[in-house]
Amino acid sequence: MSNSGPEDMNETVIEGWGTAAEVVNRLAGSWSLSRIITGQATMQGAAVVTPSEDGMFAYREQGHLTLANGTTLEAEREYIFRQGERGFLVFFKKAPPQLFHEISLFASAEGALSGSAGHLCNLDHYQSTYTFLADGRFIVRHAVSGPRKDYTMVTAYTRK
Repeated sequence: MSNSGPEDMNETVIEGWGTAAEVVNRLAGSWSLSRIITGQATMQGAAVVTPSEDGMFAYREQGHLTLANGTTLEAEREYIFRQGERGFLVFFKKAPPQLFHEISLFASAEGALSGSAGHLCNLDHYQSTYTFLADGRFIVRHAVSGPRKDYTMVTAYTRK
């Protein structure tokens, strides 16, 4: 599948995900996750995405984080997703919710939908990429760099 122009994106259908506008709805449900934080840790766990009456989707993950020194900890994280025009927006779960980034999705030559966005947190920069594969899996990659942080975190999600 070739890369469609932005005007054609909502018409491009990726098996397992539908169009860019449908992706956030198809996130609903339970996922197994496997995460690698380069040189620092790994994590195995689960994520649940739950739709709410206001059109938002609550994301909650829990798992076992194993540090490079072998220490294992319980870890959890929460976000809020909202459908966007050509993808979705991700918010930190705060009161009120704070925008993390907006992802506009485009078809790739590999038959996937993917999109990227940046976020500055103090002086550290997060460059995030979401890739939704035709087989129904998805991968989230955060490359973080700055004076306080320097790592890449890759999480693979598989439907439970």
